[in-house]
Amino acid sequence: MSQEKIMHYQVEPWSYYMRVRTMEDQMERVIRLASQSAVVIFSISSCCMCHAMKRLFCGMGVNTTVHELDQDPKGKEMERALMRLLGSSTTVPVVFIGGKLVGSMDRVLAFHINGSLVPLLKEAGALWL
Repeated sequence: MSQEKIMHYQVEPWSYYMRVRTMEDQMERVIRLASQSAVVIFSISSCCMCHAMKRLFCGMGVNTTVHELDQDPKGKEMERALMRLLGSSTTVPVVFIGGKLVGSMDRVLAFHINGSLVPLLKEAGALWL
């Protein structure tokens, strides 16, 4: 008796495809939103670190565009996209300056302490003095 050869194709379930597509859509959205203003902060309204970040820029006289992820219907998906961009599980606050990813709180504070934040803000047109 001969055995029939059966070909098996690994097919990803439709839900996997939709999750990947949604992630790509949200990544594109994050990048689009980040490029619409000189300084963009992705935040969660109840996060104390996000509040501190917003106050830092406000104290420097910088107008920021803030996207509160907890108030956006697609906020959770955007948060996952930000996690992928950062390569870590720490998501907020996430800061973009001049459309470029700066990073989360630790990176922004490091730039502020070493004196490179102000030139970055000036280059992006967010600070004039």
